[in-house]
Amino acid sequence: MYDDHYGLNGRPFQLTPDPAFWFDTATHRKAMAYLGYGLSQGEGFIVVTGEPGTGKTTLVGHLMATIDPVRLNVIHIVTTQIEADDLLRLVAAGLDVDHAGLTKAQLLAAIERGLHDVARSGRRTLLIIDEAQSLPVGSIEELRMLSNFQAGGYALLQIFLLGQPEFRQRLHGSDRLEQLRQRVIAMHHLDPMAPEEVGPYLTHRLGVVGWDGRPDFSVGALNALHRWSGGIPRRLNQLAGRVLLHGAIEGIDRFEARDVAQVVEDLAGDGLAAVDQDTPSTAPRDPVETVETVTESAPIPMTPPPPNPPRPLHLAVVPDAPWERLPLIDDQKRSPAEPAEQPAHAANHDVLVERIAVLEARVEEQEAALRRVLTLLVDWVEGEERRPDLSGLRAAG
Repeated sequence: MYDDHYGLNGRPFQLTPDPAFWFDTATHRKAMAYLGYGLSQGEGFIVVTGEPGTGKTTLVGHLMATIDPVRLNVIHIVTTQIEADDLLRLVAAGLDVDHAGLTKAQLLAAIERGLHDVARSGRRTLLIIDEAQSLPVGSIEELRMLSNFQAGGYALLQIFLLGQPEFRQRLHGSDRLEQLRQRVIAMHHLDPMAPEEVGPYLTHRLGVVGWDGRPDFSVGALNALHRWSGGIPRRLNQLAGRVLLHGAIEGIDRFEARDVAQVVEDLAGDGLAAVDQDTPSTAPRDPVETVETVTESAPIPMTPPPPNPPRPLHLAVVPDAPWERLPLIDDQKRSPAEPAEQPAHAANHDVLVERIAVLEARVEEQEAALRRVLTLLVDWVEGEERRPDLSGLRAAG
């Protein structure tokens, strides 16, 4: 309804994750940088956590849209407390391996053969596990065992784990997961959106569906949207969609804080939101609303949407030598006395960006040679089992 009223060609605030609406908040931009670094290593585990609605699934969709399928075979699994045996069968299915009636030993052997087949085609295999906090410890341990498969000294499988904050706590709090922790090469926690990102975020999503500047949001309305959504993208989408519906019904072209407060009250009546009693919704309309609610962290006003094209990730077929790798990146592991942003951390990020740039520059040069070497090594390893025993003939000679 509101899309027709405002001349939009789609729904800008749908709750279903859609990579077409990807927006580079600071935390998502950092997550993509860590993913780029982790994928360039070609092994181990990459872990991304975040509260529900912070954009983990959208992050995966954006990643899938930017990677090169010629270089990566991606298996994507959304878990719901999957036991170890079922998890292995899902991995086998992702490799197009027939797993019916196989014992665990046979299943593992079949998965390894499937990974070798992918490697011979010149690709790496990336396993993405969404909602990883639901996995039993036994299933997580099975993932670690799968990460042991290799050929010619290079890993055949890399694993990307996404989960809610409790997964990070499990990872750091369980002695049984110590060996897996040692294989995590990059870790990031998705934070809520900052107040100054709300305006550009709305501008971007509206611009994707043909927004021409109508409707508009005052600075006070942007502050109110951030306040009641907490900066969580899914909550912001839910609230913004209802605000636009309210605007279409009431004929509003410029939203103010009072309009957002009215919508929040309606949502609270439906049991979908809690009203903040400190901000009365009966405040009178004020044309000069920027003075009314501007705080020290006031959002940026709405402006025409800038272009936001996806940036492709350039991935090597196999990683560089182990001694050239950076240490584990985990932006959440700080001592209590450390400030939120450390110069050393910023320096480490600069090193990361520089390292990724170097890796990208060397990919094309290394790819063909490394692919041939990997293929030869795989054929040689598998050929060992097929070679006849000639020791008796040599002895007779």
